[in-house]
Amino acid sequence: MDKITMKDSFWNNYLQLVKEEVIPYQWEALNDRIPNTEPSRAIKNFKIAAGEAEGKFYGMVFQDSDVAKWLEAVAYSLEHFPDQKLEETADELINLLEKAQLDDGYLNTYYTVAEPNNRWTNVRDNHELYCAGHLIEAAVTYYRVTGKDKFLNVMCKYADYIVDTFGEEDSKIHGYPGHQEIELALVKLYDVTGIEKYLNLSKYFIDERGRQPHYFDIEKEARNDKNAFFYPKEYEYHQAHQPVRGQEKAVGHSVRAIYMYSAMADLALKTNDESLIEASKRLWNNVTSQQMYITGGVGSEEFGESFSFDYDLPNDISYTETCASIALVFWAKRMLDLHVNRKYADVMEKALYNGTISGMSLDGKSFFYVNPLEVFPKATERHSHHHVKPVRQKWFNCACCPPNLARLISSIHHYIYSKREDQLFIHLYCGNESSIEVNNQIVDIEQKTDYPWDGKVSVFINPTYQSEFTIALRLPGWCDNPFLNVNGEEMDIQSIEQGGYVYINRTWKKGDSIELLLPMSVKQMKAHPLVRQNIGKVALQRGPIIYCLEEIDNGENLQQIFVDTNKNYLDAEFDSELLGGVVKLFGTAYRLDTSLWKEDCLYAESKMNLTPIEVKAIPYYSWCNRKPGEMLVWINEK
Repeated sequence: MDKITMKDSFWNNYLQLVKEEVIPYQWEALNDRIPNTEPSRAIKNFKIAAGEAEGKFYGMVFQDSDVAKWLEAVAYSLEHFPDQKLEETADELINLLEKAQLDDGYLNTYYTVAEPNNRWTNVRDNHELYCAGHLIEAAVTYYRVTGKDKFLNVMCKYADYIVDTFGEEDSKIHGYPGHQEIELALVKLYDVTGIEKYLNLSKYFIDERGRQPHYFDIEKEARNDKNAFFYPKEYEYHQAHQPVRGQEKAVGHSVRAIYMYSAMADLALKTNDESLIEASKRLWNNVTSQQMYITGGVGSEEFGESFSFDYDLPNDISYTETCASIALVFWAKRMLDLHVNRKYADVMEKALYNGTISGMSLDGKSFFYVNPLEVFPKATERHSHHHVKPVRQKWFNCACCPPNLARLISSIHHYIYSKREDQLFIHLYCGNESSIEVNNQIVDIEQKTDYPWDGKVSVFINPTYQSEFTIALRLPGWCDNPFLNVNGEEMDIQSIEQGGYVYINRTWKKGDSIELLLPMSVKQMKAHPLVRQNIGKVALQRGPIIYCLEEIDNGENLQQIFVDTNKNYLDAEFDSELLGGVVKLFGTAYRLDTSLWKEDCLYAESKMNLTPIEVKAIPYYSWCNRKPGEMLVWINEK
């Protein structure tokens, strides 16, 4: 198996944080030992289901998935930091899961404890298949990392039961999950076991979705449910408004949608299904060209945690759930596996460095569920802004995001490279030492870089023996004038560039090296003219990092600040004392002079007078780690 050892100044800090702070903190949360926070009871639910404790089920119907994501984060963390005590804790938890499993393979604490006679009666709302999917993913990862198969066997038994329950045969349920997840998990289970029925069930769930008559109507009638669904467009909410191959735009719940799109890309690759490939590309273009924030956030609508409509990207009430940006990373990597193109890796990078890690404080002990691009703390008291929090929270009653982010960060090394026969692709620039099989041999490859603060990337290649193969490096879309040399010889980038990657085909030998220079200028980004909220505004970007203004640096009423878009007014400087070490932007901007306004005058015919000020911008992901206050990404242009 390929081995990737992270040695990166940026991501290793996060990996260490997840190992030392986040995983232990979340374990305490799952065991209800965090003071003054909403209890999870997730572990207690499993103990009740296993007969080790008494009580009633507590929490969301999908509480099991928090445990699954924690276990998956642990597995990935063990790849970086072997830890016998942590592994023993995970093994004890897996023993508990095995004990909670029923004889027929079923494993779900809500239905085992609360409604033992009603399993599969409400797959639209009650997340049985969603929880199963997360448990399957965790089991696959734990097996791959540790080699231990107990958890995998538990989940294969459950998956076998689900295969026997759902499908096109008359004796089976002709349904699909309300919350997609198991579709991509079954592909992972197929990959590790080679058992085709798991792949076939994933395909069935994707193919059945949106067909008439709607299964959700059938099961609703069967349970005599007369209640209206809370979301007016029920089928759009579940991406079941039409078969997936005919869907044109992203609609409904954003995380459900993107988990489904990820599974579609998986299946398209496994089955070479051209119709799924085309649908995946079409939906990707809609999401990233018309419904994505500059931070890599998606899902602008609080109601239903959903997509809104094209170019509707409000900043102060944006939902942009952390899990949605995480899902976007999953999808981007799968689209790269389908077709290597910079546009997929650029979005993956954008979400990784901005819209995902903004969801966690720098100490790993508080979290954002929602990631707005503008915060005025007083406004968050309005009912219309109730979902926007001016500070990160210790935990949530719906705690899907914290463990999801932990497993993403711990798996970062799996997003750096991919390969095809005699081609090795470098998608992300991170310090690492790796051994990867390419063209039937092991190639030792090392990256050295101070990315994302510096654009110099050095790559050292040491194949087992001299041989010909291709190394392809991404040229980020934000970089205007990249420079490339191999063994000190400058390369003509234009002649070897394809789809935003430079393809270097040669006979490689020990000691060969590549140097890629990606100049990082400060860019003033504008939104599409149809994004009505951002007309007359700019966002600041340097390299892959999106910047914001905070009240602590620039004073209150950030909406009164203007920048001169005709001048290169900002400098960039690394500050090791700021927010754990970041590149800050600083220079001259302007503030609206309000001294002439009388206190009792709300409106007046008046000219706009601007006064020069010094302004400082910090990376968006790091906001609200010092003092609560205002935050702003999109700044007025002068």
